[in-house]
Amino acid sequence: MIRTAIRNAAKATTSPRSTVVSTRSFTSLYPVLNSSGHAKSTPYIKERDSFIATTYSRPNIVFEKGKGCHLYDLEGKKYIDFTAGIAVTALGHSHPEVAKIMFDQANTLVHASNLYHNLWTGELSKNLVIKTKESGGMYNASRVFLANSGTEANEAALKFARKYGTSISEEKTEFITFETSFHGRSMGALSVTPNPKYQKPFAPLIPGVKVAKPNDIKSVENLISSKTCGVIIEPIQGEGGIRPMEAEFLIKLKELCVKNDAVLIYDEIQCGLGRSGKLWAHSKLPKEAHPDILTMAKALGNGFPIGATMITEDVESKINVGDHGTTYGGNPLGSRIGCYVLGQVSDSAFLEQVEKKSEIFKVKLNELKEKFPNDIKEVRGDGLLLGVEFNKDPSEIVNVARDLGLLVITAGGNVIRFVPALNIEDDVIIDGLKLLEIALEKTLTK
Repeated sequence: MIRTAIRNAAKATTSPRSTVVSTRSFTSLYPVLNSSGHAKSTPYIKERDSFIATTYSRPNIVFEKGKGCHLYDLEGKKYIDFTAGIAVTALGHSHPEVAKIMFDQANTLVHASNLYHNLWTGELSKNLVIKTKESGGMYNASRVFLANSGTEANEAALKFARKYGTSISEEKTEFITFETSFHGRSMGALSVTPNPKYQKPFAPLIPGVKVAKPNDIKSVENLISSKTCGVIIEPIQGEGGIRPMEAEFLIKLKELCVKNDAVLIYDEIQCGLGRSGKLWAHSKLPKEAHPDILTMAKALGNGFPIGATMITEDVESKINVGDHGTTYGGNPLGSRIGCYVLGQVSDSAFLEQVEKKSEIFKVKLNELKEKFPNDIKEVRGDGLLLGVEFNKDPSEIVNVARDLGLLVITAGGNVIRFVPALNIEDDVIIDGLKLLEIALEKTLTK
């Protein structure tokens, strides 16, 4: 069935296995940039770049607009987008219904603060709890705190876990995190993101954080104790290299948390909200492995800033008015958008399509692995959170692919990450993977 879908999507051009000879059919749609290809972008960047804080390294491109799974730069060049703003625009760029909601709500009420109720904060919170349970995820989900980003969602999670711990004992303040994980850039989230490149410039960080090995329960057993208030983990590591956690490991991890009265936090900021082919990556796990706190962001706003922290009633019982807060979080505009996105990505038919599109990717990426066996080590991931691990840094491949008209990004461990919109069309997947193959031919066979 999947191979039939690939053939149907590709029949307008050529067979998936004969990509290189079909380069000509792509040059009109995705022309390779030449020396004058940034005639508008280069002066635009030059005039403004000196006013931007030096926190990012960007290519010499200025994107002007997007539609669906494509982006367009100032020169009008069209790109296939396999990044979705780092797994954010799950329904594609400039989604018409999201645009309508933004316009209507902007003309109704954007912000009134959390000093008052509004029509949408409570609605999104209710829908998140209900649909999470219906999906087979977090069976004892109870309450939701709405924020503005994934980092903020994780900050709330860490504070709630610390409050839970200190309500038991003043010494119950320690956290366990995992190698190659990523939880954000604020001081709290950074403290549980054990990457020296990110942490060293800002040390000393929050004390009491211990680092275990993913999928190694013994390493957790050696660290967890009565002083542990929380354990934070991504069911599928994203930035760390698209590394899924084993089901048995997560089941035993929850057992250890229960035994030591520690809160288990699942960070599903990248792998959640349909990205894995389920509403939540942990939805396929038995309730014995479900978290006490679940964090989310990225896809929830389809580009509008929003994040959320879902908690059980046990955690809620330790929180008092004033323990945490946010000025913008839960605003009517973001919450209404979140309601719409959640309705789409929790739909069973929608999720079935994510799984089918995932198989198209996996089939083609594994074909490329067979074609370049000395360069590609592994294809891994779930749903439309996929990674290809190379034997060396794939940055040149990313750059060449971009020049060809395909946007992909890297992740830790020499991985190219594929996180397109969840509703990406099958023929766009095929076209993008053909461009990827051309990029591999240009870089790996020199």
